[in-house]
Amino acid sequence: MAHPIVLPRQGQSVESCIITQWSKKVGDPVKVGDILFSYETDKASFEEPAKEDGTLLAIFFEADEDVPVLTTVGVIGNPGEDFSDLKPDGAAAAAPAPAAEEKPAAQAPAAPAAAPAAVPAAALATGVSPRARATAARLGIDPALASGTGPQGRVIERDIFAARDQAPASQAVATEAAPAAAAAVSAPGEMAYEEVKLSKVRKVIAKAMHESLSQMAQLTHHMAFDASQMMALRAQFKAAPEDMALSGITLNDMILFAVSRVLKRHPDFNAHYLGETMRRFGHVHLGVAVDTPRGLLVPTLFDADTKSLAQISREMKELGKAAQTGSINPDILSAGSFTISNLGALGTEFFTPIINPPQVGILGVGATVDRVRVVDGQVTAYPAMGLSLTYDHRAVDGAPASRFLKDLAAALENIGILLAD
Repeated sequence: MAHPIVLPRQGQSVESCIITQWSKKVGDPVKVGDILFSYETDKASFEEPAKEDGTLLAIFFEADEDVPVLTTVGVIGNPGEDFSDLKPDGAAAAAPAPAAEEKPAAQAPAAPAAAPAAVPAAALATGVSPRARATAARLGIDPALASGTGPQGRVIERDIFAARDQAPASQAVATEAAPAAAAAVSAPGEMAYEEVKLSKVRKVIAKAMHESLSQMAQLTHHMAFDASQMMALRAQFKAAPEDMALSGITLNDMILFAVSRVLKRHPDFNAHYLGETMRRFGHVHLGVAVDTPRGLLVPTLFDADTKSLAQISREMKELGKAAQTGSINPDILSAGSFTISNLGALGTEFFTPIINPPQVGILGVGATVDRVRVVDGQVTAYPAMGLSLTYDHRAVDGAPASRFLKDLAAALENIGILLAD
């Protein structure tokens, strides 16, 4: 019996995923647990194992295709088994690969050398992936000229590029593109460059950041505080006995702890601005920006105001690891009530973080630098850490924003007292 391979839904907010790579080819034997393909959401990547033994009979969507979740992307069964009833609507086009292979037999007369070019594009289009079809239109290439190398002979993007490179210069399409290409290459003073395709994560970040700045009235306040007590406490944690499990607590963990407590006293910042209403949250759900190989991800530390410093430290390490490896649940990436972005490790003192809508604010944390001040007539040095609070001026005014930042700075300067509270 043929079994469908279904693209899973990873999180309730995910509507589609991009298949990044197939680990098996049509005709390969498959055992339960074998990795069939990898795929990614706009935030994380996953691998799909086989749930049945058998043979991979069909692949309906190849690498780089954006596929709706819960769609059948392939079939496992016995060789020769009928699986026509399992083909998804959008992939029925993948089957007509044999038609493209029958052409050589039909080309018995040697004279009609132009026969391949005469193949109607509409007939072949059923065996062309959406990405390949778009690339063909952009390059002015007839998909009928491409030889399919995708699953079941389907024409994919690299086939369009190959057709362009192999096309005779006498073809109308090629002759139109060739002069422009030649001019571009031979133009004096032309600078070399490389075009890099944007990942899905990068596109999502770009869209979200543009919408954030274009739809909000954002303003940033900056303030520095004395980090002496935090630095001293960090040194004590590092020197603590191993069985106390405190050595891994970082300065960033202390900041998360302090923010989770101070936000409770400033409910308008622990909120979402919804146009007509403000949604204030009963607990603090901290979004923490994490730099990953795939781009910026913001996992959420739920109910941070109810957790100890040690708990916050442990959970953040787990969230950071999951974000780095791409195995994080997408639902954890879009539920924060307030966000923190720390660029201190990169030497940035102050910056202007961009709000993650519909949140009201985001805190930027900068590097620790030595500054001087006068105490009892004496010039003394102290470690100063920068804070940058960006807030939505539609929801909160400048004075409340400054009060929140001032309270947070005071809490961090007296972190020992805050921990004892």
